[in-house]
Amino acid sequence: MSVSFAELRARGGDKPLFSAECSTRVVLDHVTRKWGVLVIVVLSGGTHRWGELRREVDGISEKMLGTTLRTLEADGFVHRETFGTVPPRVEYSLTNRGRELAERLLPLVEWVADYVGETVED
Repeated sequence: MSVSFAELRARGGDKPLFSAECSTRVVLDHVTRKWGVLVIVVLSGGTHRWGELRREVDGISEKMLGTTLRTLEADGFVHRETFGTVPPRVEYSLTNRGRELAERLLPLVEWVADYVGETVED
């Protein structure tokens, strides 16, 4: 690890990063939720429409997909583009910030995939 937790907390000044009153906790919660991680990982492969995302993120409900996309869009990680066609077409992609996040999440997801099924001993 290139930076310690103590060093990260010190960056916050009067309100240490990740303290109870810091908004970093909200964003961290959004991007580390099961569905948030999976949506970001899927979108790291390129632009997807709603139905494509629903198929790729197996098991997510329509309501949860909508909530997750709105949250990640509000946080600046996902871009939603609506096309004025009939029927309407909507595409989702990662913003620059979302791509930066995906670059950091993908190694974690890869690690999980490599070690799935192994017993972790204390």
